[in-house]
Amino acid sequence: MRFPIPARLARRTDRASAFRRLIPTVALASAAALAVAGCSSPQEAANGPTGDDAPYKVGLIYSQSGALASYGAQYIEGFWAGLDYATGGTRKIGSHPIEVTEVDDAGDPEKAVAAARDLIGEGFKIIAGSTASGVALQVAPIAEQNKVLFISGPAATDGITGANRYTFRSGRQSYQDVLTASSFMGDPAGKKVLVFAQDTAFGQANAAAVTAVIGGQGAEVESLLVPADVQEFTTFAAQALAANADLIFVAWAGTTAPAMWQALDQQGVLAATTVVTGLDIRATWPTFGAAGTNIDFLAHYFDGASDTPASQALADAIDGPIDLFHPDGFTAAQMIVHALEEGGDDVEAMIAALEGWKFDSVKGSYEVRASDHALLQPMFQTRLTGSGDNLEAELVKALSAQQVAPPPTPFED
Repeated sequence: MRFPIPARLARRTDRASAFRRLIPTVALASAAALAVAGCSSPQEAANGPTGDDAPYKVGLIYSQSGALASYGAQYIEGFWAGLDYATGGTRKIGSHPIEVTEVDDAGDPEKAVAAARDLIGEGFKIIAGSTASGVALQVAPIAEQNKVLFISGPAATDGITGANRYTFRSGRQSYQDVLTASSFMGDPAGKKVLVFAQDTAFGQANAAAVTAVIGGQGAEVESLLVPADVQEFTTFAAQALAANADLIFVAWAGTTAPAMWQALDQQGVLAATTVVTGLDIRATWPTFGAAGTNIDFLAHYFDGASDTPASQALADAIDGPIDLFHPDGFTAAQMIVHALEEGGDDVEAMIAALEGWKFDSVKGSYEVRASDHALLQPMFQTRLTGSGDNLEAELVKALSAQQVAPPPTPFED
């Protein structure tokens, strides 16, 4: 079970080889074009690309391959659905087609940076995507240096919020995840929280985030970090039970997850206290085994979490149920269309259009906080029902954007 790495805890990512591969796809304009008379705004006339029908070029740099390819696949499906939704199916702003080029970064920051530089060199003024947090943290400075708009995607690192004026996000951030976890215990003051995680950079980062966020609300936070090579978890599950915590926060990734959850269940941990973890994509749900229905989940999104016009449009557009990162692509498209509608090809005008913008999307009501570009949005409590491969997520509670709003983060520049 993978829960996102939080809050400015890993500001740098190891750089890999310089090999990169560009895979362009171009959005075809709909035959049903908007009426040409008077359809361009003054902003478009002043700031648009050369020629009345010249395209606005958007570069999507995301994981088409690599460890997070499944996340990237959801992002891009959501993006195209959102683009159709925001443009009424035309994929145009006035008479200007939106021309989209997709690039596979394979989760490699160096490939992403090289691709961003290439696209910017070709005249692109909007870059979006960033499935991986390490990628997003490397692309954000490139956007600032070159004064182009960057809208990060599923990458959950808190470091994107407040990075610079040119950087926005279309997904949630880790602080919102941790605040959602905290909501399962009411007022944390005076209560005990145990972080049960692997003794890896991933687990340590989550332990630090819970300590900072929930500990900062008055809870006593302890960590039980399990060596990454452990295959038998009975002893560690017994230690978790003996901790007598009011809430156990589990951060786990990898193939040992089924054995870990089975041990927690068999040792009575799940029955003794509230155990919370993040709900990942649907394909991972069977890894919880019989324990799945006894766990409380914080959720960025799942199919059925909301009933909005945007969620209905998304459901109609994709093949299968809405999954975790479909909303991030959908929202990115809405943000890009709004920026272009209001700002044309002028990046400063696009930034001004997005700052403070309130809009409705898949999850409900969103707001781009002007001071640091945090994307305020609802989050969800959920439980799984059913068994085996037939698990379904059931909404327990929706938390408002303000209930899980991260603290303001001044721009680093």
